[in-house]
Amino acid sequence: MDLSPFLTLASLFKKHGYRLYLTGGSARDYLLKREFIDFDLATDATPSEMKEFLPDFDYTYARFGNVHAKHIDITTLRVEGEYQDYRHPNVVHFTKKLEDDYLRRDFTINAIYLDDQLKVYDFTNGVSDLKKKIISFINDPNKRVKEDPLRILRAERFAKKLGFTIEPNSLKAMQDNRRLLEKLNSNKIKEEIKKHIF
Repeated sequence: MDLSPFLTLASLFKKHGYRLYLTGGSARDYLLKREFIDFDLATDATPSEMKEFLPDFDYTYARFGNVHAKHIDITTLRVEGEYQDYRHPNVVHFTKKLEDDYLRRDFTINAIYLDDQLKVYDFTNGVSDLKKKIISFINDPNKRVKEDPLRILRAERFAKKLGFTIEPNSLKAMQDNRRLLEKLNSNKIKEEIKKHIF
């Protein structure tokens, strides 16, 4: 498995005094020994700081802490406010702490971080859930689903894709709040369903 895009970038970030972590689906798939080409990365550098040494990246969504290039998404560690539209937080605060960032993520298996030495940082027993083949929301499943109902379809997609089981409390929250999918933009639903197929 070729981690050179991550390791090369991590070295560049370190040179400028920042840290870069493999996270999300990339960390999950790496630990599952699944091949992947898209890199989900997290950093303590803000977009304006990244622009100093990554000028060719796309900064369209920099206000949310996200910059990207082909197959690479880098998001500044952040704390999110309340969700007002069932999709997006009303405010985003950048942070330097992994311990703050993981709380905004959806599932335990997507909240694992690996540094450039491949040391694992796991605040939610995500590695244990990977071994048990369980999909579980972080903290209160009802709150996670109400923040973003699209997570219902994401949970189902990951369960199907990975051959995992959705843990009972998470499954109940998904069933109890399924009607909230009606609140979402239909294009978002179609995009997620398309991912189920492919």
